[in-house]
Amino acid sequence: MAGKLVKMKRHPIAKKAAGRGRMDRRLATLAVVFTFLGIASVANTSAPMATANFGDPLFFTRQHVIWAVFGLSLMFIASRMPSSFWIKYAPLAFIGSLILLVLVLIPGLGSNFLGARRWIIIGPFSLQPSEIVKLALALYFSYLTYKKAHIKKYVWTLALVGGLIMLQPDLGTTIVVATIGLSQLVLASFPIFQIGVISAAGALAALVLALTSDYRRERIITFITGTRDAHGDAYHIRQVLLAIGSGGLFGVGIGQSRQKQLFIPETATDSVFAIISEEIGFFGVVVLLSLFLFFVFTALSIAKKADSPEKAVLAGGIAVWIGSQIFLNISSMIVLTPMTGIPLPFFSYGGSALTAILIGCLLYTSDADDEEDSVDFVGDTLICIQND
Repeated sequence: MAGKLVKMKRHPIAKKAAGRGRMDRRLATLAVVFTFLGIASVANTSAPMATANFGDPLFFTRQHVIWAVFGLSLMFIASRMPSSFWIKYAPLAFIGSLILLVLVLIPGLGSNFLGARRWIIIGPFSLQPSEIVKLALALYFSYLTYKKAHIKKYVWTLALVGGLIMLQPDLGTTIVVATIGLSQLVLASFPIFQIGVISAAGALAALVLALTSDYRRERIITFITGTRDAHGDAYHIRQVLLAIGSGGLFGVGIGQSRQKQLFIPETATDSVFAIISEEIGFFGVVVLLSLFLFFVFTALSIAKKADSPEKAVLAGGIAVWIGSQIFLNISSMIVLTPMTGIPLPFFSYGGSALTAILIGCLLYTSDADDEEDSVDFVGDTLICIQND
């Protein structure tokens, strides 16, 4: 039926709301705070390694700051646009991320480091496609939800992404991607039995991949046997536990970590939580974990309040993405799970990961222009076209 015109007095807030995005201030504030704390963390933890390798203690910090500014700028832009815009163009973002996953496997384009092809080098910067695809996948699954696609399309999409990442190879990131996808299947209200079968098949595939790879098998054996081989395979986790244990209740003080002096491998990336724990101690870690929990539950509450299934799938997928990475990183540091090489969101060095997470944090909180009624101003009168 045709809509009817209703005249109302101009309201000062109405003009402000029209055509602009809305963001959850708690989520935005925490994202910004975590970003700046992450810059300080990278500067602190990377200094010994940067000095030893490049003669410049701020080598990694400068690159991280550039990525942080870039990511915060994109986050602001994302928050000014309605989530329906991002969902509409999700297929383009997803195709672009798949192209990057293919390009990283091409010799000469993707860098080969320790037998893995995970980065595309662009001048002084490096891009990690597997971090970009996490965001693109969450967006694409929300698009499939909007289109009411069959579950087979989700499964084949997830298998394609997981397969390309495993060619790098990177089992840890594949697990995170699978977790994002499966959580979105739940949010899309597919039958639990079907999701259970898909999850079981995925877990079996992960186990086979872990046992058929020498270095992954060694990690599992080290996890099971503990720190018996302190100078061999268990060296990394033993140094991590020494750092965490040395922190005590109140820590040794910011910047005073001894284990970051090249005792722990990857202090600024995978093992950053160990250095943080050593310096701020048990009580400091409790505060940090509380902030992480508040962040994730706030993101999940946005999914719960979403006004459409596709927005709920998007918000929930991003919340699970960030939450699962926090869990996998910290649990591997305290030997609850085998080490997977998953970075700690916001705090680990890595521009691609930080930028993708910052965009994701705010991308789904903007709901401007998603209302059914169209709104415009004419003089001092607000003309509202109400649909019957």
